[in-house]
Amino acid sequence: MRVLIINTSERTGGAAIAANRLMEALKNNGIKAKMLVRDKQTDQISVVELKKSWWKVGQFIWERVVIWQANHFKKHNLFAVDIANTGTNITTLPEFTQADVIHLHWINQGMLSLTDIRRIIQSGKPVVWTMHDMWPFTGICHYAGDCDKYATQCHNCPLLYKGSRKDIAYRTFQKKKRLFEGAHVTFVACSRWLESLAKKSVLIKGQTITNIPNAINTNLFKPRDKKQAREKCHLPQDKKLLLFGSVKITDKRKGIDYLVSACKQIAALYPDFSKELGVVVFGSQAEQYASLFPFPIYPMNYVSNEKELVDIYNAVDLYVTPSLQDNLPNTIVEAMACGIPCIGFNVGGIPQMIDHLHNGYVAEYQSSKDLANGIHWALTEGEYESLSEEACRKAVSSYSESTIAKKYVEIYNKITGNHA
Repeated sequence: MRVLIINTSERTGGAAIAANRLMEALKNNGIKAKMLVRDKQTDQISVVELKKSWWKVGQFIWERVVIWQANHFKKHNLFAVDIANTGTNITTLPEFTQADVIHLHWINQGMLSLTDIRRIIQSGKPVVWTMHDMWPFTGICHYAGDCDKYATQCHNCPLLYKGSRKDIAYRTFQKKKRLFEGAHVTFVACSRWLESLAKKSVLIKGQTITNIPNAINTNLFKPRDKKQAREKCHLPQDKKLLLFGSVKITDKRKGIDYLVSACKQIAALYPDFSKELGVVVFGSQAEQYASLFPFPIYPMNYVSNEKELVDIYNAVDLYVTPSLQDNLPNTIVEAMACGIPCIGFNVGGIPQMIDHLHNGYVAEYQSSKDLANGIHWALTEGEYESLSEEACRKAVSSYSESTIAKKYVEIYNKITGNHA
């Protein structure tokens, strides 16, 4: 069986990493998988890049211009929404014509337009769409926050500077509605949380909607010697280290302000304990936060090399993710696979991954006080060795490549009529 995985980028961003890992998992389990991307970052032979052209750059800019115009020429949430008015017709490419299954992932920012998606559906090839955020079943947003208009009809979009009854969210929603009418697409959410939201949307009502988590290579991401890992990462041996990571540290959705607040509370409540603590922050603009923490901070640039990532996880004691909206973060899976307990808010797919007081701590949503409780509990009362072992066990049993590949192969067999 030949599967073509489609994603805007090969390695940049969580969806790209998840799509790439799925390709490797499928290849290791007997499936001929290729990946089609707009932005290629490696020389991996099974990843095919769309031909580069100024026209494609222009397309991406044109989409932003249309959103900017609809937004009364304000930059307000300019990159929080997508209208998919530009893209590339991929149905004539040999990789497409040879494929038995077309597997869409994150295809925004000029990769595929709604017209291109229509062509894919009309080609008659079975289509699977892994949802890494809410965009496939909303008008224009990737995360709807408190808004639930996507359930019935997007309009008066809160992400636009001045939404209206027939704004660009309404118009895009209508286009998507027409796109999915009579179509047969299998939608796969990466978390039960996202699956439950997708099932509320009138856009994909009647389509198959299920959930399968992202895969991880547990032969690479696994517990290693902490002392050696710290030496490699130039980190102190005598500290208990917390880790926070994001592509862009300043992204408010990632919640670093709550971590800063939690650390300040720990410093005030447990002055002796706090002398042992340090915070490793990896991601772009990490240095900006150095002065805000009450503990020593060890900033690192965003790391995409997986071997280096494994060292970073193994060098720390806890991974803290105070994310305010998230689907099924790759970072939690990565940390758990390395035997690192995780602390996160009760939101999105996070409580599906972290089993409270078993392999980590699920803190009350947006409570920096409870985040502080979780950090202190895990490092002082939580039987750390047991937490670490359970985190690793959960990653191996729930997210290993073979486990996830088998689940997708079942879907492929079902939709292609291949019951072998």
